[in-house]
Amino acid sequence: MRPGARGPGGAGPGVSEHSGQGARTHLPEPPPRSPPLPAAAAPFMGGLGRGCPGTARALLLPLLLPLLLTTAIPPGRGLSPGPPEDVDECAQGLDDCHTNALCQNTLTSYKCSCKPGYQGEGRQCEDIDECENELNGGCVHDCLNIPGNYRCTCFDGFKLAHDGHNCLDVDECLENNGGCQHTCVNVMGSYECRCKEGFFLSDNQHTCIHRLEVTCNHGNGGCQHSCEDTAEGPECSCHPQYKMHADGRSCLEREDSAPEGTESNATLVVDGDKRVKRRLLMETCAVNNGGCDRTCKDTSTGVHCSCPVGFTLQLDGKTCKDIDECQSRNGGCDHFCKNTVGSFDCSCKKGFKLLTDEKSCQDVDECSLDRTCDHSCLNHPGTFTCACNKGYTLYGFTHCGDTDECSVNNGGCQQVCVNTVGSYECRCHSGYKLHWNKKDCVEVKGVLPTSVSPYVSLHCGKSGGGDRCFLRCHSGIHLSSGLQEAYSVACGSSSSLRSKQQKSNDSAFGDVATIRTSVTFKLNEGKCSLKKAELFPEGLRPALPEKHSSVKESFRYANLTCSSSKHVPGAPGRPSTTKEMFITVEFELETNQKEVTASCDLSCIVKRTEKRLRKAIRALRKAANREQFHLQLSGMDLEEAKKSPRTPEHRVQSCGVGQGRAGNQCVRCRAGTYYDGEQERCILCPNGTFQNEEGQITCEPCPRPENPGALKTPEAWNVSKCGGLCQPGEYSADGFAPCQLCALGTFQPEAGRTSCFPCGGGLPTKHLGATSFQDCETRVQCSPGHFYNTTTHRCIRCPAGTYQPEFGKDNCVSCPGNTTTDFDGSTNITQCKDRRCGGELGDFTGYIESPNYPGNYPANTECTWTINPPPKRRILIVVPEIFLPIEDDCGDYLVMRKTSSSNSVTTYETCQTYERPIAFTSRSKKLWIQFKSNEGNSARGFQVPYVTYDEDYQELIEDIVRDGRLYASENHQEILKDKKLIKALFDVLAHPQNYFKYTAQESREMFPRSFIRLLRSKVSRFLRPYK
Repeated sequence: MRPGARGPGGAGPGVSEHSGQGARTHLPEPPPRSPPLPAAAAPFMGGLGRGCPGTARALLLPLLLPLLLTTAIPPGRGLSPGPPEDVDECAQGLDDCHTNALCQNTLTSYKCSCKPGYQGEGRQCEDIDECENELNGGCVHDCLNIPGNYRCTCFDGFKLAHDGHNCLDVDECLENNGGCQHTCVNVMGSYECRCKEGFFLSDNQHTCIHRLEVTCNHGNGGCQHSCEDTAEGPECSCHPQYKMHADGRSCLEREDSAPEGTESNATLVVDGDKRVKRRLLMETCAVNNGGCDRTCKDTSTGVHCSCPVGFTLQLDGKTCKDIDECQSRNGGCDHFCKNTVGSFDCSCKKGFKLLTDEKSCQDVDECSLDRTCDHSCLNHPGTFTCACNKGYTLYGFTHCGDTDECSVNNGGCQQVCVNTVGSYECRCHSGYKLHWNKKDCVEVKGVLPTSVSPYVSLHCGKSGGGDRCFLRCHSGIHLSSGLQEAYSVACGSSSSLRSKQQKSNDSAFGDVATIRTSVTFKLNEGKCSLKKAELFPEGLRPALPEKHSSVKESFRYANLTCSSSKHVPGAPGRPSTTKEMFITVEFELETNQKEVTASCDLSCIVKRTEKRLRKAIRALRKAANREQFHLQLSGMDLEEAKKSPRTPEHRVQSCGVGQGRAGNQCVRCRAGTYYDGEQERCILCPNGTFQNEEGQITCEPCPRPENPGALKTPEAWNVSKCGGLCQPGEYSADGFAPCQLCALGTFQPEAGRTSCFPCGGGLPTKHLGATSFQDCETRVQCSPGHFYNTTTHRCIRCPAGTYQPEFGKDNCVSCPGNTTTDFDGSTNITQCKDRRCGGELGDFTGYIESPNYPGNYPANTECTWTINPPPKRRILIVVPEIFLPIEDDCGDYLVMRKTSSSNSVTTYETCQTYERPIAFTSRSKKLWIQFKSNEGNSARGFQVPYVTYDEDYQELIEDIVRDGRLYASENHQEILKDKKLIKALFDVLAHPQNYFKYTAQESREMFPRSFIRLLRSKVSRFLRPYK
């Protein structure tokens, strides 16, 4: 048995191995031919054509079948006795039906109908020439019409397959080595003899001659006319009136030759011509094909040989030689050209696809496919790259997992580091508060103030006969999403975050009550958009007079979210319209003990505040309904939404909030810039401000605005760029100059810090102002995959779930998200793997995926999936490619069978890598699938899609997936690897009515002509099985 292919015994009846595949597929015997079925069963159809009459009739057949069965019952059967006994004209020979017609007796007469393969009204029948139609009778090569039927024949070098239509290559080398003296090489439709080194092929194309033994006695020395042996070898010459060809062997007739010489010479020439003519007339195509390699035709001057397309006739007038089209302009191929016998194939570099002209290559935009990257995807010619949002780490090439910042140097936190999804935060012990740098902790002196300045204010008042509201964010502004037609703006600090900071120090803040409220309002036909609002002429915006201000509230935190609902598709040819848009505003307001009076305790204060807030919400809702609700960020008035235009706008689609345009793509504003709503582009942060996040709409003021002289240039992407901060390796009491160098035995990798980290274990540093642990003089230097233990002064292997790629570190990095490593001592992020089994299992379509795909799967993993389709549906599987290591003696394998029992019917099983695709149908109505890996080598694994289809199409699908031509060319193989094309094919197979979503033009643009021809003939034959 072949290594890597395991199955129950040998390949017996109903079991076959797909050519070129080491994976064993067990294919069932074809079921009996079913009656014609809907043309929607033409799955891959491209080109069968929309509106084909035969297709329409076939679609109606299931609906008409009950009616046909009813009308087929002869009248009077099973009823009361009728007329006298009928005369059977057919049995007595009294009918006048045609010889090629069938006679059917009826109650009072008879009926004639032409036999299959004939057409007419029954009394006159004519043979149907099935070979005349564009489908060539479904024959792959030649179609031969015979009375009432037809027969397919194959070119030389091919034999007819069992289905009577396909042609299979004959391996001539299997019998007597093809008659070759040395080596026989089988090629498609023919074979070639080749000689060992030091020999060359003789004129008979079968025997080999040693190069040192070449004389005129061996094949005339290769000369066409005369040969003379010389010291240098055979020397060729030509007969009179001929000239030597450039090859030094062949002879060509002189165009300017004329009969000259004496009368006796003329007589000799005439006699010679007669002998030549006599010899030519004796040759006939009936004997040995006239000596022709391919096509032979008898003419008045003898046989005439010709060659098929892709071959050229040699000088001997008999032999056909393959044309190597790749030698001329690379065959017209964009990338690679591969010569084949009689033709050639174009193929593309990895990451490109061959277009339907089968010559041009186009970059595959992987970013347009589903499930390519978890977060963001950037397409490049021939490849793509995935990137993760801030706070996440890329693993497995395409996946993003939360980064545990606290695993490296405690996240830089001086006291406590707490990891959160997509971020982290530093916290302080009781009696300390967080420094402005968000990492250091400073001691709290005295009691913290019980009231702080508000971050958010809401002013509503009457203006122009209605309510108008302004929501003003003064500081702490953060844009949490920059998606098109959706955004979220947070202002201030949420109490849920502050409570974590303050819970160990509540006594210092007194009793505090947090009141939360929110409002959601809907705008019809709107679009989320943050743009500068033109409130008054000439940009003047007078403040609302106090007497007209009905609402004036301050908040510690507010969050405004705008999102558009899903698009509602319009009628064909009409643009889609946005149905509605939602705006949600959440508020947080704090009350504390300071507001308590003798007549109103804290509970009373809360109730009063809630009443006030309800009034504010009512005013806000009224203003929003009148489109008079405006947002102000850092003094700039913005519209939070705009109505959809009445007429379609013919302009370039603008990017979302927090995004700028770079070429044809929308990208988030980089750190050091902010999004300007008026200009709809990214602007550098002004001097004195900074922004360390992407996609934001404001810049934060530097910590020391009172010292503008120390501020640096614009585009400050980090607080360290603000100027005046202590640099890495330095510290001060407030993080600003004047600074001191870190003492010996300490280090500081960040700017603006108030202290330095000790090396630990009494380790000194090489110099003052050390910036990393690697500057500490450890007793040994730890290699990647290890960390230095400052207690034992030894290198310890990184535990499972962590890795360390660098030398001399005192920590290991935690794997992102839910990933872990197979073993301890890992040195790279690629060794972090997701152990969860992948895939989505649906009733109609789905896929299974090895863990961590397309990264290497983990060791010692086991996955099981069960595909159980709805009744009367079967399963089609496509394995585009599968990567399993062969070094492990089948330690990793994928198996598909009916149940978990090893004795159940097996459909597919492999433990090797195959980059050639294969498609096959399940041998059982449901599939139990298992993937298992051992602790040895690993590989990329697989992503295997499947579709369930109506079991009435079983024979058609079997016919397609068993045809070797589906896998013969690289062009067809790429179709089975193309996720977009497979999705379209599966869409039609699962739901045949979806075939009509694709026009004939779209199908031609999706699939190459050779693929359409292959499937068209099979679909046509399936719908007309009696032909």
